[in-house]
Amino acid sequence: METKLADFIRDTADGREADAVLRKCVHCGFCTATCPTYQLLGDELDGPRGRIYQIKRVLEGAPATVSVREHLDRCLTCRACETTCPSGVQYSRLLDVGRAEVVRQVPRDLPARATRAVLKRVLANRRLFGALLALGRLFRGALPARMAAKIPARTEAGAWPPANRHSRRMLALAGCVQPALTPATNAATARVLDALGIELFEAPSAGCCGALAFHLDDAERAREAARRNIDAWWPHVENGVEAIVVTASGCGVQVKDYDHLLRGDEMYATKAARIASLCRDVSEVIAAEATALSSRLRKAERGRVAFHSPCTLQHGQKIRGVIEALLTEAGYTLTNVRDAHLCCGSAGTYSLLQPAMSIQLRDNKLAALTENAPAVIATANVGCQTHLAGGSVVPVRHWIELMDAAL
Repeated sequence: METKLADFIRDTADGREADAVLRKCVHCGFCTATCPTYQLLGDELDGPRGRIYQIKRVLEGAPATVSVREHLDRCLTCRACETTCPSGVQYSRLLDVGRAEVVRQVPRDLPARATRAVLKRVLANRRLFGALLALGRLFRGALPARMAAKIPARTEAGAWPPANRHSRRMLALAGCVQPALTPATNAATARVLDALGIELFEAPSAGCCGALAFHLDDAERAREAARRNIDAWWPHVENGVEAIVVTASGCGVQVKDYDHLLRGDEMYATKAARIASLCRDVSEVIAAEATALSSRLRKAERGRVAFHSPCTLQHGQKIRGVIEALLTEAGYTLTNVRDAHLCCGSAGTYSLLQPAMSIQLRDNKLAALTENAPAVIATANVGCQTHLAGGSVVPVRHWIELMDAAL
């Protein structure tokens, strides 16, 4: 695609990146076939090709509008279009640049800014979120049904294995909402890795990966979160940890992108690249220990499972089929899931900011997941897990809990 970017962005790092992405796009339209919002709305402007065209016009000097901002806001950033694209267009990179410029030209109104400010403050603060979640559980019966559905019942994490049992050690990202919403996830991961001869531990001063802020118009706050985590992890990196294990695929995408996020930071760029190279989804770690895993699994028929592969796993990290193979080896029977490439509608804070679209996508996904009568739905991201559970009669769990039960 031919481009003529405007002077205000042409010679900037964002401009050069946007120009490279735009020049790869041939407007073939393959992306529209896998875009969740286009499938629901049938509007070209709510598909990747239309959004690319709108961003291109803005970057070439056309004034941004509220309408353009709304079309970009409705994008889930699921990146299914990137998986489909035959030309290798990195749509999400262009979207990041485009959204930032559109919001700069057409600022959100006060209520919208306030909502985003509250979300960034509450969700990224582990202690504050945990306290508010506990309060929400206490008064759940008095809350509106839509809000109550987002508050899962309290679950027990189970014991972490004792420290210093193994010479092999890996760091785990605790994250922001996961310790309160699904504490069993990292605890189960620690038990599985312990069985494979690996000690897993968390750095207490690490926190939110930065994805929440990044997708709420605050790239600088996201960079601050990345720097804080790098500082918390770096002593352990220097002491030889093998990997930084992330059990929420949405966080994994963000941490693996730290090198890009901090590419312009002279103090952190090199460290960020090292951290990104060490980041592993837990499925990658376990799959690499196939021999040890096979010797520890208790062979049995364990029932039917519908696996929902989060967009951040299959489209963002490009990890496909790995978890399904691990669950099958553990004795679970995986059901066929129609339209497995489509988003469930969680997408970080999307379910809060675009509730109507989010619920429609969730209900469509649950219909596909449950049509072959699974006993449990498994997934790989805390956001997807809690979002699906809010509308499901079938239990929804992180897949690592099922692996833990098989050991």
